[in-house]
Amino acid sequence: MLKVFRIRRRHALMGSAAGFVVFGLLLWWLLPLEEEPPGGTITFSTGTPAGVYQQYGSGLSSAFAKDMPNLDVRMLTSQGSQENVRRVATGKADFTIAAADAVETYKLQGLPGADRLRGVARLYDDYMQLVVPRDSKIGSVGDLRGKRVSIGPESSGVRLIADKILTAAGLDPAKDITPFADGISTGPGRLQRGQIDAFFWSGGLPTNGLVQLAKTFPFRFVPIDADLVTKLHEQGGASRYYRATNMPESAYPSIQDGSTVATLAVSNLLMTREDVDPRLTEWLTRSVINSRDRIGAHVHSAQLVDLRTAIYTDPLTLHDGARRYYRSVKP
Repeated sequence: MLKVFRIRRRHALMGSAAGFVVFGLLLWWLLPLEEEPPGGTITFSTGTPAGVYQQYGSGLSSAFAKDMPNLDVRMLTSQGSQENVRRVATGKADFTIAAADAVETYKLQGLPGADRLRGVARLYDDYMQLVVPRDSKIGSVGDLRGKRVSIGPESSGVRLIADKILTAAGLDPAKDITPFADGISTGPGRLQRGQIDAFFWSGGLPTNGLVQLAKTFPFRFVPIDADLVTKLHEQGGASRYYRATNMPESAYPSIQDGSTVATLAVSNLLMTREDVDPRLTEWLTRSVINSRDRIGAHVHSAQLVDLRTAIYTDPLTLHDGARRYYRSVKP
C-alpha cells in the first residue's frame, strides 16, 4: 500500500512539474517581448525657422530620441512643402511634412521618385493667411492688383497656393502684382517696415512668426471666401485638396478681436519613401501618435493629430511600416 502511494505521489509531482513548464511556455508566448528600438541615421526635412513645420519637427526629434535612443535624427530646414517632397522623393531626406496639394502636384508632374512616395500619418491642417497692415485698404484678393505682395519662396507650399489663389481671383501672379519671395521668417518684418503691402502665409495655427508680429505691429487678415475656393476647385488637379473653412477666433486673439476669418485649409502629411525600413517606420509612427499631447503643450497644431484620421494619407499609399502600426492598435 505504501509503495502504491509513493508511485502515485511521484506521478503527481511529475504532472505538476509538467504543468508548470506548459504554463511557463504559454505565459512566454502570450506576453509581448521587449523589442530593441531601431537605430541608425535618418534625415528629417522640416521648414523655415519661424514656421510650424520646424517647431513640430523639433518636437518630433525629441520624441524620437526618447523612444529610439540609438537613432540619430538629422534635421534640415527648408523652404517648405515643395522642397520637402522633392527631397524625400530623390533620397535627400528620409521623412518630412508636406501639404497634400504639394504632394499631388509632384505626382501629377511625374517628377523623379514620385512613385516611391509613401504616407506615414495625416497630421493637421494648414490655413492660408493673407496678412495686411490694419489700416490697409485691401479688402479682398482682387484688391492686390498693382500691390507689392510676398507669395512665398519658390519651393514653398505657400507659393503653390498663392499662385492658384491669385489666378482664381483673375490676377496674373507675374504681371498684376509685384511679387516678392519672402516666407514667414522675413515677410512680417518687410510688412512692418512698409516694404511690401501684403504677404501670403500657409501654416498651422497659430504660427509663431505671426504671434510675434502681433506683439509689435497692428495687422489684420484679408478673407478668402468660399466662392474663391470654388473657383480654385474648377482649376482641377491638386486644387481638390483645398477646403473652405474659417480661421477660428482663438488663433490670434489680439488681432481677430473675437471674429473668425474665411479662408481655405489643406491637410499636412508625414511622409517617407517605399524603401525606408518598415520596422523603423512602424516605431516612428507609434512615436508620432504617442507624443501628441507632449508636443501639443508647446505646438498647438500637434494637438490635432488624431489616431482615427492619421491613417488617411491621400494622395499617398500608406507605408507598410505605418500600416503595421495602425493594425496593431485597431480596436
